[in-house]
Amino acid sequence: MQLPGRLRATTLGDLLGALHRGAATGTLELTTDDGRAHRVHLSAGLVTSVEIDGASPPLAELLKSSGAVDAGTAKRAVLRAMSSQRLVGEVLVSEFHLASEVVDAALRDQLLARLRELESLKDARIGFRVTVRPPPEALRDHPLGPKEFLRGRRRARDRSATPQFPTSQPNDAYTLLGVPRDANADEIRSAFRRLARELHPDRHPGATSDERRSLALRFAQVAAAYQALVA
Repeated sequence: MQLPGRLRATTLGDLLGALHRGAATGTLELTTDDGRAHRVHLSAGLVTSVEIDGASPPLAELLKSSGAVDAGTAKRAVLRAMSSQRLVGEVLVSEFHLASEVVDAALRDQLLARLRELESLKDARIGFRVTVRPPPEALRDHPLGPKEFLRGRRRARDRSATPQFPTSQPNDAYTLLGVPRDANADEIRSAFRRLARELHPDRHPGATSDERRSLALRFAQVAAAYQALVA
């Protein structure tokens, strides 16, 4: 598969689309002129992990900011993960009994947020390698599908168009949270916490697997709406 040499000649959406159509397995590398190397890992054309060379919110921080865990739990989970050389998500599920669907939804949101960061790059050297090992937290069993990582991506044919990212727009965010347009930060925060409690899969022990996935998806949408309004 022949890829362009520079990002300025294409878009991240076109690159991911080509790799998906080619069912590529390997790592897309985007290296900026200042030496920062960003990586998108794929398996059979699906995204399993995204690594950003630079600051990027860790999973525990995302779960804390969304209200899924409190600050104390997030800190203890990170420390236990470090001491036992396990993943933070694994520790949260096994030791703090956080629903695996909530962790999975947060991981997927994290990957999509990192892809949005990469989409903001103006230029980078493009490479593709099949020998780079994905990080331990890669979504090997349930990678991002094309409807997730390609939706709203800019293409070369519409560079002049305003980019559309898969995040909640303000009007949609107010509706998702069930608050009026003039709601203040405290009212928005209160609405989010109420919905987060209602949607948490652990509040529905009798739910089927499909119902738990639906709850986790709605939780992720509500969390994105909250971030869009107050972050």
